[in-house]
Amino acid sequence: MATAAKAATAATGLAKQGASSAGEYVITKVDHLVNWARKGSMWPMTFGLACCAVEMMHTGAARYDLDRFGIIFRPSPRQSDVMIVAGTLTNKMAPALRKVYDQMPEPRWVVSMGSCANGGGYYHYSYSVVRGCDRIVPVDIYVPGCPPTAEALLYGLLQLQKKIHRQKNVALWWQK
Repeated sequence: MATAAKAATAATGLAKQGASSAGEYVITKVDHLVNWARKGSMWPMTFGLACCAVEMMHTGAARYDLDRFGIIFRPSPRQSDVMIVAGTLTNKMAPALRKVYDQMPEPRWVVSMGSCANGGGYYHYSYSVVRGCDRIVPVDIYVPGCPPTAEALLYGLLQLQKKIHRQKNVALWWQK
């Protein structure tokens, strides 16, 4: 009699474990599908502040063809999910950068392009320069260089796509 109760308890535990693993499997596949769609439809907004913006324009031109990666530049922060900060960020421009970042819908990512946006660059010791845009907004990808080439920005955007693909948003929600 006691062995039958133990067997029933063990069977119930296995059923719960099977349901849990099946649920985790479905959630993982949903995460995979959502991240596939997000990485294939990145819509960056340009926040060009200096000479790095010229290289950003080169990246958007026909030679590099960002459209084949699903990257289409958008003019409004309300339509974009990626912000590319390119150039020297001054103290007077920092509140505008934060305001534009706050207007972007979730999920949102930031790419810091060039040594001026990464850490102040050539003007690091100037009284009016923010020493890195990561002091104002959270940065996901840093693209080094002064100015970085169009290939470097393209590589940074592809790295951001890989980062988006690895995220587990729904799975973390499921575990709570």
